[in-house]
Amino acid sequence: MIGGVRDDKLQRLEAVARMYYELDLTQAEIAKRLQVSRPFVSRLLAEAKALGIVEVRITPQGPVGVQTLQAAVADFGIRGGTLVPDGDDGETNLALGQAALSLIEELGGGCLGLGWGHVIGVMVADLEQHPASRSKVTNVTPLIGNRGVPIRSYHSNENTRIVAQQLHARAHYLHAPSMAESPHELELLTQTSHFQSVTAEWSRLDIALVNIGNYPSTPDFASGARFGTLLARRQAAGHLIAYYYDKQGEIIHSDHDYVIQIPFELLRKTPNVIGICSANVSPTALLGALRTGIFTHVVARANVMEEARYLQETAAA
Repeated sequence: MIGGVRDDKLQRLEAVARMYYELDLTQAEIAKRLQVSRPFVSRLLAEAKALGIVEVRITPQGPVGVQTLQAAVADFGIRGGTLVPDGDDGETNLALGQAALSLIEELGGGCLGLGWGHVIGVMVADLEQHPASRSKVTNVTPLIGNRGVPIRSYHSNENTRIVAQQLHARAHYLHAPSMAESPHELELLTQTSHFQSVTAEWSRLDIALVNIGNYPSTPDFASGARFGTLLARRQAAGHLIAYYYDKQGEIIHSDHDYVIQIPFELLRKTPNVIGICSANVSPTALLGALRTGIFTHVVARANVMEEARYLQETAAA
C-alpha cells in the first residue's frame, strides 16, 4: 500500500501506465479496453504520476554540444538545432521531444507539419499531459497518412489532434492510409478535393517536424512491397517520414512506392525543416539525413552528432 492506496488499485494504475507509456496506446484505446471513459483514464494516469508509479525526468540541456552543433552547422549547412546529453532512452527521448517543441516556438511557430515515429509520439504524450499556456503555432497538419499498426506514434491524425488542441491551434487532417494498395488507388486518393486541400496546407507550412530513423526500421513501412531488394542493393542508410535514403543522402525511389506523404519537393520548399532523431538513431542514419540537404535544423543526441561528423571527416579524408 502506498499513500493509503490499496494494492489492487496500485496494480491497476501500473497496468494503465504501462499501456500508455510502454505500449503506446492512446487514452481512448485504453478506455475502450477497460470499458471506462477517456477522462477517467486521464485521471488514472495523473494519479499514477502523483504516487510515483510514473516518473518523468527532464534532462537539463545547458550548453551541451554547443561546439558540436556549431561544427555541424559549418559541415552540413544547417542553420541550428538542439543537441541533448545522453541518458537512458526514456529520458533522452523526452528531452528530445521537449527540445523540438521549444525550437518550434523559437522559429516562430505558424503552420506546422507533423511527422510520425517513436520520439514524436513521446513528444505528443508529454504535451498531452502538459498543455502549453500559449503558443505561436496556428495550424497543425500531418505529413503522412495513417498507419494501420497498434502504436499511437503512427496515428498521424490523432497526434495532430492532440498537438493542435494542446497548442491552441487549428488541426487539419489527412483522411487517407499511409500507403495505397495500387497506383490506381493512389491516383484516386490524390485527386480528391480533400487531398488537394491537404496539399494546399503543405504548401503553406512554416515548419515541418520530421522524424529521422534507421534502416532497417521497425515498423518497416512495408519496405519489401515498396522496394523489393532495392534498399539493400542501394545500401539504404535510414528514412525520413517514410522516404528512404542512401549514405550519400540520395532519396531511393521505386515504381511500386504508393506511400501517401508530403511530396519531397514541397518538403524541400518548407522554410524550416527540423529533423528529430530518437535515442537509438545511428550516426550513419543521421549522416545520410544531413546529406539530403533537406534539413535546416536538427534535434539529436550530442554523441550521435559527434559520431556523424567523424564519419563525414573520415569519408572526406
